[in-house]
Amino acid sequence: MGLLQHLTRGFIRGSDRMAEITSKMGPNSFNRGRGAKKAGFVTSNWKFVKVKEMVPEFIVPDLSGFKLKPYVTYKAPAGTEEMMTAKRLFMETAAPAIEKDIENGTFDPNNLEKYGFEPTQEGKLFQLYPRNYVQ
Repeated sequence: MGLLQHLTRGFIRGSDRMAEITSKMGPNSFNRGRGAKKAGFVTSNWKFVKVKEMVPEFIVPDLSGFKLKPYVTYKAPAGTEEMMTAKRLFMETAAPAIEKDIENGTFDPNNLEKYGFEPTQEGKLFQLYPRNYVQ
């Protein structure tokens, strides 16, 4: 858009209603924060009540005697392991058991749950089918 189009749009519509709301757009008391969850609630007379169950509790393991450092340098060489694909995952997890059962003659194609396959995705957090996004 050119300068003239921006000016006419500003005069006709006022401010940009599609832009993200920031702390500069509201009054001095307006603060959106950084997405942290509140550890309580505000009562009708504007008093904040802290709820103990809502306060996050961080459980940190004891790292005494741990030999690795928390920093990895950018000069570290790239990994040599190839990327994980669906075929590679299948070949490393379920394929050996299937091949063993075929050799023994005990393979049953109707009993695939034995090898980790699931007949339905109901109750799963991320379902494989139908897709997780709206089309």
